[in-house]
Amino acid sequence: MERCIQRCFSEDWYSSLDHSVGVALIIWHFTKDKKQTLAGLFHDISTPVFKHTIDFMNGDYEKQEFTEGLTNEIIRKSKEIMQYLNKDGIKIEEVDDYHQYPIADNDRPQLASDRLEYIFSDGFGANLWNLEEIKKVYENIEVLENEQGMPELGFRNLEMAERFVEVASKLSLLYNANETIFSMQFLADIVKKMYEKNRITMEDLYQLSEKEMIQKIENCQDDNIAECFKIWRNATAIKESEEKIKGKYCVKIENLKIRYINPLVKIDHKAKRASEISEKAKRDIESALHFKPNKFAYLDFNLE
Repeated sequence: MERCIQRCFSEDWYSSLDHSVGVALIIWHFTKDKKQTLAGLFHDISTPVFKHTIDFMNGDYEKQEFTEGLTNEIIRKSKEIMQYLNKDGIKIEEVDDYHQYPIADNDRPQLASDRLEYIFSDGFGANLWNLEEIKKVYENIEVLENEQGMPELGFRNLEMAERFVEVASKLSLLYNANETIFSMQFLADIVKKMYEKNRITMEDLYQLSEKEMIQKIENCQDDNIAECFKIWRNATAIKESEEKIKGKYCVKIENLKIRYINPLVKIDHKAKRASEISEKAKRDIESALHFKPNKFAYLDFNLE
């Protein structure tokens, strides 16, 4: 599932800051470039509470870029950050968009630091691999040149690449499972309803933590909001259907974001995609690409 859902209700707390610091450390490891590293550190600075869940509110789940437009503004308004940037002679435009640095971020199915970090951490959280295995995979990565002549993270060893593809493909199935999509849409609708009823402000989305927002929802004076949230939180399974269920909170599962990775592998001093040289990698990628969930997911309550 998405990290905000996996970890919000778990003792194994993992925040957007943890992710951002991890991304920055990976970028520094491979580039030793301060601007790229800071761009990675700041890449989620404008992300609101419940992270990409709010993209469902904005109709931007596929690209998840709506909130990124605030990055420049948030950095600019921080006197402390601007002080450090000015001290190092770094322009805000050099660190407010990590998309400009391919080691930090690039187009799927390529591998970049952002994807590397969340596949490591989410895979660990989902018990798909342990820290020792993550260390082995990480140490096998280096910067290669891709088909466009651009730098991209890739593997020196096919076996390590295959294992990485396997975990990434399994995570893609979890990210697009009915339980995940349902829960993200539900949280988005709960937050939207809280906002419409003046129970929270837009500033709360950026100033409150997930735990504080959950407390507001659970203590909401609108009994229906609190009750629906309680039912969802205590649910052990999401019901599925091929047709929309009337009178229930029912989510249509569509516009899935397929998060598969097809990394580069160094073969005889040349870089090739894992799927070109490995049947196992190809099968794992195909499993993610052709995943078909049921059309609707629902629970027995009505949020109206």
